[in-house]
Amino acid sequence: MDIYRAHVLVCGGTGCTSSGSATLIERFNEKIKENGLDKEVKVIRTGCFGLCEAGPVVIVYPEGTFYSRVKPENVDEIVTEHLLKGRKVEHLVYTDHATHEQNASKSLEDIGFYKHQMRVALRNCGVIDPENIDEYLAMDGYKALEKVLTKMTREEVIDEVLKSGLRGRGGGGFPTGLKWKFTYNSVADQKYVACNADEGDPGAFMDRSILEGDPHAIIEAMAIAGYAIGASEGYIYVRAEYPIAVKRLTIAAAQAREYGLLGKNIFGTDFCFDINIRLGAGAFVCGEETALMHSIEGKRGEPTTRPPFPAVRGLFGKPTMLNNVETYANIPQIILKGAAWFSSIGTEKSKGTKVFALGGKINNTGLVEVPMGTTLRTIIYDVGGGCPNGKKFKAVQTGGPSGGCLPESLLDTPVDYDNLIAAGSMMGSGGMIVMDEDNCMVDIARFYLDFIVDESCGKCTPCRVGTKRMLEILNRIVAGKGKEGDIEKLEELAKTIKATALCGLGQTAPNPVLSTLKFFRDEYEAHIKEKRCPAHHCKALLQYHITDKCRGCTACARVCPAQAISGEIKQMHVIDQDKCLKCGACMEKCRFGAIIKK
Repeated sequence: MDIYRAHVLVCGGTGCTSSGSATLIERFNEKIKENGLDKEVKVIRTGCFGLCEAGPVVIVYPEGTFYSRVKPENVDEIVTEHLLKGRKVEHLVYTDHATHEQNASKSLEDIGFYKHQMRVALRNCGVIDPENIDEYLAMDGYKALEKVLTKMTREEVIDEVLKSGLRGRGGGGFPTGLKWKFTYNSVADQKYVACNADEGDPGAFMDRSILEGDPHAIIEAMAIAGYAIGASEGYIYVRAEYPIAVKRLTIAAAQAREYGLLGKNIFGTDFCFDINIRLGAGAFVCGEETALMHSIEGKRGEPTTRPPFPAVRGLFGKPTMLNNVETYANIPQIILKGAAWFSSIGTEKSKGTKVFALGGKINNTGLVEVPMGTTLRTIIYDVGGGCPNGKKFKAVQTGGPSGGCLPESLLDTPVDYDNLIAAGSMMGSGGMIVMDEDNCMVDIARFYLDFIVDESCGKCTPCRVGTKRMLEILNRIVAGKGKEGDIEKLEELAKTIKATALCGLGQTAPNPVLSTLKFFRDEYEAHIKEKRCPAHHCKALLQYHITDKCRGCTACARVCPAQAISGEIKQMHVIDQDKCLKCGACMEKCRFGAIIKK
């Protein structure tokens, strides 16, 4: 085995890859060889480190120096200064948004973004090369599978998962062990294990990042589940839009077969298990379990009524146990460390940790894993670094298109399944979109409903027609054509859809509208009654005005594409509202802050 004095970890997640991290890796390897360091320093492509905002990310060990926004032209300096001379490159070291301090530590936990996190599902992401099974094995990989196959009965495995308190991380929050037990109790000549990796929420990238950074964890967990319920075959349903995840899953499955960890007589036992990878075409509704299974079977991806539940009749008419990626990612650790360890994390009814994709108007955009019960305030300010440019926080959307928008007054809400539902939102799969004072909450509701209408499978009338009628009302309101009674119509339609839609996606589709009506009703009323957007966002209700700060420099008039601005040099200018396109070019150009939005 080769021994290296230093390791250069380069993020190979989708975000950093899109920012050129593959080029960085090539450059590092070239420069390391040129400087005669190829026997001393190893470059490793990892999965996502979590702090996507700082990408491309490079961490040099053993020092633990965290370099952010690294460009190809920075590589030479890192190699010659840090790797050759032992001096870190100060101007590239990550600076914490909250403390404005650089990271000179040996631990990521000393960075504000990581201090409040606890990485269980993400334990190997950013730590190992996901395309090298030996690195996973070095991190206790497949030991949990060996333990269950050689030391535990199927009933003991299911009991351990039950006692852990793990609930499904895909959104429903159903007890995982109970789902396993129901499938185990079903009698059939064939059973299946399935993984839902069809992550369709706007702004969500939790499952993708786990698959990219630690694919063997999912394969190991599915094999454990297969043993527990008596299944010999598994299916991973993953979006075709996730090419890196698909590639690494494929490599991991091939490596596991080569090592005898998938296939016949695993660990010398009579247990046989293998997996199939199926690509989805990007239909949001295929995140619903029955629609997903229909798609795997080659049928139209649309939901069906339950019962029977998949545990009784699922894939190909056989009992099927379905969990999402994050749920599976916890399983090996539960088996190795025990149910008592896992259940000691989190809250009474929501055990363990939860991964969130933190995005929107937030300084530290990225992937976050915190213990259940951590408050929204801690996640948004202590981990996320608050809103950029000193803007005031307004709301946070949790649970994706089916979730709700929570206001500043609820920032101290502990994040777990029950508290989020009580607050008017939901956990969902883990999207968390932050909004600031410039966001119009009516338009946010319109955006999410537009997504739902576009993604509806069209099978049931409440979802197919009802959401469309709601969207029509919202489009009219943001266009300045709202009228008395629109709010009441929205509420009536929303409640009807929730009560009558066929599947969970349809039933939760009105949530963004209901939550914004609950917490931001005044914005709806301003749009309808005053024909005014309080956030100055909706174009149809927006006007640009020139104030007495105007110096008459004519800069605004020169950039106006509609020639809507007039005035003499050194005299106050005016905007013709009938001609104004509301493009904002004048406001951007003005050096004196003389143009305002009303």
